[in-house]
Amino acid sequence: MKICACVAEYNPFHLGHVRHIRYMKEDLGFDRVIAVMSGNFTQRGEPAAADKFTRAKWAVLGGADLVIELPTVFASANAELFASGAVTLIDALHTAQGLCFGAESGSAEEFLTAARALMTESKDFQKAIRRQLDTGVSHAAARLAAVRELGIEGVDPALTETPNNILGLEYCKRLVRLKSELAVFPLPRENTHNDGQLKRGVTSATSIRGALARGEKRKLKRCVPPYVYRDLPKFLPDFDKMILSRLFSAPAEEMRGILDCTEGLENRIKALIKDNLVYSAALDKIATKRYTYARIRRICIANLLGIQESLVREALESRLYANVLAVRADATDLLALVRRNASVPVLTRKSDFSVLEKTAQRAMEKDILANDLYNLASGRRTNEYQMLTV
Repeated sequence: MKICACVAEYNPFHLGHVRHIRYMKEDLGFDRVIAVMSGNFTQRGEPAAADKFTRAKWAVLGGADLVIELPTVFASANAELFASGAVTLIDALHTAQGLCFGAESGSAEEFLTAARALMTESKDFQKAIRRQLDTGVSHAAARLAAVRELGIEGVDPALTETPNNILGLEYCKRLVRLKSELAVFPLPRENTHNDGQLKRGVTSATSIRGALARGEKRKLKRCVPPYVYRDLPKFLPDFDKMILSRLFSAPAEEMRGILDCTEGLENRIKALIKDNLVYSAALDKIATKRYTYARIRRICIANLLGIQESLVREALESRLYANVLAVRADATDLLALVRRNASVPVLTRKSDFSVLEKTAQRAMEKDILANDLYNLASGRRTNEYQMLTV
C-alpha cells in the first residue's frame, strides 16, 4: 500500500484541497492519503471556521482516508514549530512513504538542499539577522534579508519569501533533522496564500473566511464542495471577549513564558488593550512592522489556552500521540496499519487516552480545553473522544 501524508488546516476545505488530494492519488500514484490537520485553532492564531470534526469529515469526503489531529501546542505555534510538530507526528506513524505540500515555487531537491544549508546558521548569518532585527522588522523578514544579503549557497531566496514555501522549508528541515526517509513532493499553488479576492473554482481559504466574516455565505456556493457549503456556519465563531478577558486577567510574568512573547511584548499588549476594548482594534494598535498580526494573535491564543513555550518545546521532544479524528469507512485497513506501525499511541476511543505519558497528557489537556472553548463560542457540542467513520 503506497501512502502519502499531508499537513493541512482545511479552514475551510475547498476545491484547492480536493485538487491536492487528487494530485497525491492520481498524479503521484499513492493509494491512501493521511492528513495531519490542525484542531480548533490555527497557525494564524485564529479559531477555525468550523470545528475540527466537521473539517475532518470534509477532508474524508474530499478524498482523504485518515485524518489525524495536529496537537494544539503545535497547531497554534510559529511556522518552525507548526511544521516540526507535524513532521515529527507523521514520521512517528512509520506508515507513509511521502509528504506532499503546497508551494509557491521550488522542486523537492531545491527544498531539501536549502533545508540542509540552513540547518546550521553561521556566525555571519546570525549577525546579519541581528542587523536586520535592529531595523525593527520581524524575525521572518530579518531572516529573508539575511539570506539575500549573504547569498547562501544552495538557498533560493524565493523559498524563504512566501508562506507555503516557508512552511515547506521548515518541513524539510525537520525531515533532515530526523533523518527521515519520507520523500517530499511540492505541489505548485494556483493562487496566493493571502489572496482575499473571492473567485469561482479554486479560491483561497482567506477569501472564503472573509466572506463568512461579512455574513456572505451565499457567495460561496460555487467556491467549495456542496458538502462543505451545507455545513459552513453563517458567521465565524466569536472568541473576541473570551480572548480579551484572559488578556486582562493573565499576569504579565505568566505571559512572558509564552512562545514569541519577548522583548517586553506582554507589557505592550496589556497596556494597549485597556484603551482598545474591541479585539480587532487592539490588534491594530499592538501590531507593528516587527510584531506581526499573526505573531500577536498566536500569543493571544496561547494565553487563552495557557500554553507556555516550555510545554511546546518539551512536547516536540516527547512521545505524544496520534489522535484520529476521522477515517474513511473503506480505509480501516489503513487505520489498522497505523496502529501496528506507530511508535506513539493511536487514539480512537476514550480508553486509549489512559496510556498517555506525562507530557502527552499535558498536551492533550490543551486539545480538550481548545475543544471545550470552541463548543462554548460556537454553541455546538462535540465530543473530544470521538472518531468519525465517514
